[in-house]
Amino acid sequence: MKLGARMMKTGLAVAVALYISDLLPFVSPLLAAIAAVFSIQPSIYRSYQSIIEQIQGNTIGALIAVVAVFTLGNDPFIAAFAIIVVIGITTNLKMNENTISLAVVAVIALMDTTDLTFIHFASARFSSMLLGILAAFVVNLVFVPPKYETRLFRKIDVSTTDILQWLRVTTRQLSDQPALKYEITRIQDDLRWIDHTYLLYEEERTYFKGSRFSKGRKLVLFRQLITTTKKSFDVVKAFYRLEHKIEQIPDEFQDALVGELDKLINAHEKLVLSLKGRIKQTHKQSLRQIEEPDIPLLVDRLMHVYEETNNPDKLVFLPLASQLMEYYYQLEKLKRLLKSYQTHHKEDYIKT
Repeated sequence: MKLGARMMKTGLAVAVALYISDLLPFVSPLLAAIAAVFSIQPSIYRSYQSIIEQIQGNTIGALIAVVAVFTLGNDPFIAAFAIIVVIGITTNLKMNENTISLAVVAVIALMDTTDLTFIHFASARFSSMLLGILAAFVVNLVFVPPKYETRLFRKIDVSTTDILQWLRVTTRQLSDQPALKYEITRIQDDLRWIDHTYLLYEEERTYFKGSRFSKGRKLVLFRQLITTTKKSFDVVKAFYRLEHKIEQIPDEFQDALVGELDKLINAHEKLVLSLKGRIKQTHKQSLRQIEEPDIPLLVDRLMHVYEETNNPDKLVFLPLASQLMEYYYQLEKLKRLLKSYQTHHKEDYIKT
């Protein structure tokens, strides 16, 4: 079992809420712990949004519970009616599910039968909920702040490496089909995780002007890096679908296809290494000249080969040609963005 930061934060928030509850005799430890569990969020910005929304939702739930008790009593059917009203209001206000659930808990807690004065009882229960919300916010703010830039780039780096390895193997018709089919599904899941993490990284706020400009350029760079990785994955899937038809391509063109794709893969790897700060921006001539890929010429040759034949299956290679062109253009765009970023932020590498 893998313990993530959010699991530990949830446990710590509950512990903090329970500990403070023991110091305050009028606070309910159970309600404070429940509120802490519902209030933990994956990012500091979302935690800030959550605390505002949770307080609003609990206030709505508390007000409706108080009005219901003073006007109608605390009969179970009246409590059910109050819960329906709270759900309706919070849903119309487009609050998230955790906020709605906690507001419902507030109604149930406040409409419970008690021998105490209702106002004193309601105040103690409401304070317990607020204590749990605040405990979760403080823990989320202080304990292991999420480093989404590092996590995002690491996952992109690993996924890109896997994709490019499969692209090398697939273009040489050496890939094991069942293994590649499984890897395609796994990589698709990884790309969904990358999209989700990018949104969390985008939500993180910066408070200094210089950092704000750097963060904005990094967001653009990351978005293009993700797009380029997805395009390389599309090429792998295109080769996977054409596995049994590749032999229809003339041998001479197959050699050219493998050669140009190797150049494309090398260019992609070079850009990722440059993002890590492992390649000099100005360097001497290497021992072996690194040639730039010429995919437009390759695609033009592919179209020319099949225009001269009467092969009815020639159109199945059009998606491959399209994916190759898209991959090439996105890679060129990534190269321009990286050059621009490194011009303005020479010492600010991606955190790895």
